[in-house]
Amino acid sequence: MKTEKRGFVIRVLVIVSVFAFVCRQGRAAQIHPGEIWLDSSGKPINAHGGGVMVHEQTYYWYGENKEGKTWLPESNKSWDGYRVDVTGVRCYSSKDLLTWKDEGLVLKAVPEDPAHDLHPSKVVERPKVAFNPRTEKFVMWMHIDSPDYKAAHAGVAVADSPTGPFAYIESVRPEGQDSRDQTMFVDDDGKAYRIYSSENNDTTYISLLSDDWLKHSGKFVRVFEKRRMEAQVVFKRGGKYYFLASGCTGWDPNPMRSAVADSIWGPWKELGNPCTGPNADKTFFGQSTFVFPVAGRTDALIFMGDRWNKSNLPDSRYLWLPIRFEGDRLKIDWKDSWDLSVFNSNLIVQ
Repeated sequence: MKTEKRGFVIRVLVIVSVFAFVCRQGRAAQIHPGEIWLDSSGKPINAHGGGVMVHEQTYYWYGENKEGKTWLPESNKSWDGYRVDVTGVRCYSSKDLLTWKDEGLVLKAVPEDPAHDLHPSKVVERPKVAFNPRTEKFVMWMHIDSPDYKAAHAGVAVADSPTGPFAYIESVRPEGQDSRDQTMFVDDDGKAYRIYSSENNDTTYISLLSDDWLKHSGKFVRVFEKRRMEAQVVFKRGGKYYFLASGCTGWDPNPMRSAVADSIWGPWKELGNPCTGPNADKTFFGQSTFVFPVAGRTDALIFMGDRWNKSNLPDSRYLWLPIRFEGDRLKIDWKDSWDLSVFNSNLIVQ
């Protein structure tokens, strides 16, 4: 009798364990915006304010590595400018957008030189990376600043491999103006652009980069004058250019903005807030950072955002959501969880 009971208990435990495993696997096969995401080693993913590059059927996710104590410098109290010391830019790689391998710090801080742009006391934000087929180099642009955000430079680094190490080159004030929040966009013709907040965030600049993508060419345009934006994103779909950004409210969320144009140089037509669902008026308590395509599918785009935790920046979360379109207007619907099956109709038939 005892043997039968013991056998019954074992069978029940096996069934429960299998059920739990299946549930875990099913949950892991989905994207859960706003939750803690773990890498393949079980550690929280640490890649904030970043972007994703697709290269040779592999996704590379670059972002700010935020570790250590969050603190508020006296110079930044008027706008809640919390920060952590700079440690570098981290990279993760994935084949399926679900399992992410930590490739380590591909651009490291330089603690031994207080004057260096990458010293822990400085600011390194919103790194974006793209592969230049002309030079066969991986180019990273980022926002470089002083602790009080008054330096307002753009920094550039380069590498031979997507996983680095990236060699830091320099920082500049492009077009003779300040540069803060920024992104990078590569057009179909191979030309690359930086899009960034300038004139104390009052105006967005779109600057064409040199052929090697390491300098600004001198050709640029000022757009959205006096609209005060940051967290800019630019992507292309169906021959049209799309723009996303937020207002300027420090770490606190606000309604997302969007716009469309037939040319990268404009004119840009504002479309309003593309978010729909609970807390859409606050961008789901997040802020835009990038949009990237799903490999192997047409017209399949994923919105990337950050849900900042200003008093504990290392605990900031990620918001990834599929983009859909109604004519020329983009929509970003809130989903508690989702998977790539939302793009099944976009599969490329080989």
